[in-house]
Amino acid sequence: MTSVAGAPGTADSAGSPEPVGERRFSETLHFARRNPKLLIGLGIVLTFLLLGIIGPLFIGHDPNEYVGPQTQPPSGEYWFGTTTFGQDIWAQFVYGLRSTFLIGVFGGGVAFVIGTAVGFVAGYKGGIIDEILNMITNVVLVLPAMVVLIVAIAYLEARGLFVQGLFIGLTSWPWAARAVRSQALSLATRDYVDLARLSGRRTWKIITTEIAPNMSSYLVMSFILLFGGAILIAAGLDFIGLGPAGGVSLGLMLQSASQWSALQLSMWWWFIPPGLGITAIVGSLYILNVGLDEVFNPKLREL
Repeated sequence: MTSVAGAPGTADSAGSPEPVGERRFSETLHFARRNPKLLIGLGIVLTFLLLGIIGPLFIGHDPNEYVGPQTQPPSGEYWFGTTTFGQDIWAQFVYGLRSTFLIGVFGGGVAFVIGTAVGFVAGYKGGIIDEILNMITNVVLVLPAMVVLIVAIAYLEARGLFVQGLFIGLTSWPWAARAVRSQALSLATRDYVDLARLSGRRTWKIITTEIAPNMSSYLVMSFILLFGGAILIAAGLDFIGLGPAGGVSLGLMLQSASQWSALQLSMWWWFIPPGLGITAIVGSLYILNVGLDEVFNPKLREL
């Protein structure tokens, strides 16, 4: 039996199929365990994620509540000190981590869904459909995304976390769509896709079972980049005062520290934790992405 790219397996001399999928998974897992970039990036991201999930469970007060003396540096009672209003910065930090990951997942997820859907359809269908979708993608791509976000969110009465994430996703998908389209265009001409097309299978079935699985590693890395991008955009919006009303996030912490002159007052414990938190999370996501690229791409593997 002749093996076909994308087929579930090949046949050995006895006629039984070899577990190609399992072999590829084992090989990928082997290189993943040996890749320091992937391990370091994943470890830092998971540490902050667990802190954002578990940390708030051990805090018995609202993060914006005035609970202690004002402008206190870090101590055994207040690990990250207090603000000029007596708010616990540690409480704000762990709650802010939760908001940061939520906005990353939701905003990046919206952009990922739209971008991959447009990219797959445009790359597989081609022709007039490809031209129309490519035109829409280019129009959104040249729009000044941050300006559009500032104008849109500034005039909204409700500035919830998910509203912010929705607008971030609606303006962040074009580059993912173009990247997926280029990959789908190449895969759409493969023999196994032609066979699926001749068998009468529907478009969405061919895309989800024949094309997308062969791009799984690329899609994972695309989502990670969109995830990190959504966090950075949300932090920028929060810093200029367009964050969730009454919410807590790392960006809002930086905005409050700037508004109440934490730098001038030498209150380093107010602005350094959220700044380092955003930098560490986004930086670790990009390091993780580089590690995944080395694992999935045999040419980049460090043997």
